[in-house]
Amino acid sequence: MPWATAFTKRLGVNFPIALAPMAGVAGGALAAAVSEAGGFGIVAGGYAKQEQFLPEIEKVKQGTGRPWGIGFLTWALERNPRALDAALEHAPAAVFLSCGDPRPFAGIVHDAGARLICQVTSLPEAALALEAGADVLVAQGQEAGGHGDSRRGTFSLVPAVVDLARSVPVLAAGAVADGRGLVAALALGAAGVLVGTRFYAATEALGHPAAKARLVMASGEDTVRTRLFDIVRDTGWPERYPGRALRNRLYETWAGREEALRAHLDEIRPAYQAAAAAGDFDTAVIWAGEGLDLVHDVQPAGEILRQMVSDAQACLARVNAIHRPPQKRQRNTEEDDWAW
Repeated sequence: MPWATAFTKRLGVNFPIALAPMAGVAGGALAAAVSEAGGFGIVAGGYAKQEQFLPEIEKVKQGTGRPWGIGFLTWALERNPRALDAALEHAPAAVFLSCGDPRPFAGIVHDAGARLICQVTSLPEAALALEAGADVLVAQGQEAGGHGDSRRGTFSLVPAVVDLARSVPVLAAGAVADGRGLVAALALGAAGVLVGTRFYAATEALGHPAAKARLVMASGEDTVRTRLFDIVRDTGWPERYPGRALRNRLYETWAGREEALRAHLDEIRPAYQAAAAAGDFDTAVIWAGEGLDLVHDVQPAGEILRQMVSDAQACLARVNAIHRPPQKRQRNTEEDDWAW
C-alpha cells in the first residue's frame, strides 16, 4: 500500500524514498529501478556534461513510465548552463541541485514544469533554497557519503530544517540505509529520505563490482572526510566541499601531506587514472557514508527499496507497541485482585 507523505504527494510516488544522484553511480538503469519500485529515481547529471548524462536519461525513460528526476552540481551547472536546458527537454519530474546557489536556475526549472529539489547542509543554505522557491529540501548531515559542506549531524539538522521549511517537504540524507533510518527521519518531521550509499551497492548501479564488494565489507568507521582525492582527480570541486570516502592506501600515504601531494601530481595523477580504470580501489576513491554497517550485500535496487519499506513497517509496529492504550481491567478473584 502506498505511503502518504508531503513528498510522495508532491512527486506522485508510492514511497518516500529518493535515490541520491551520485555521479558515476546513479545512471538511468538504477534510477529507473528505484522509480519502478515506487520510489523516486534521480539520474546523476553530475558535472553537467551532456555527453555523460543524456544517454542515461534515455535509459531511465526506457526503463520506467513513473516519475524520475535529474540531479546537478550547481557549481558545475554555472559553468555549463546549457546542460539544464538539455535535460529539461526530456521532461523530468524534478531537478535536484546541490552545492551552490540555486536561485539562477529556479525559474528555468519551474518554467519547464518541473519541481525543484535543493540539497542543503545548513540553515542559511535552507533559507536560500526557500527563497529560490524550492519545492523540496534535502537536509544532508555530515555522515553522508560524497561531497558536502555540512558541519552538523543528520539527527540535529533535519528537525531544524523542517521547522524552517514549514510547509515545504524535507527529505533526510546522511547514513540512511534501512527502514529504521526512514522511520527516524519521519519521526524528526521529514517527509522521506534520500538514500545514496545503500543504492551504490545495487545491481543496477554504475559502480565497479570491486567497489561494491568493498562497500559490503566496510564499516562506517572506515570512512573519512577529505579533499585528498579531489586534489588528485582535479575535477574542479571548490575547496569548501570535502567528500566522505573509504580510507585506502592512497589516503593513508598522503593524508596530512596535501602540499607534498600537489608537488608530485605529475606522477601521481596518471597512476591514479590508471588505477580507477582498472578497478584498483587501494588507489581510486569510493565515496561512501557512515551507514556502511547496514550494507550487507549487493541486491537489485527494487529489492533494496522493498526491504527498506518492509523494515520500516516492522519498526513502526515495534514503536506503536511501546505505547498501547490500557486494556479494560477485569476482576479475577473475590479478594479484589486486579489484572491488566
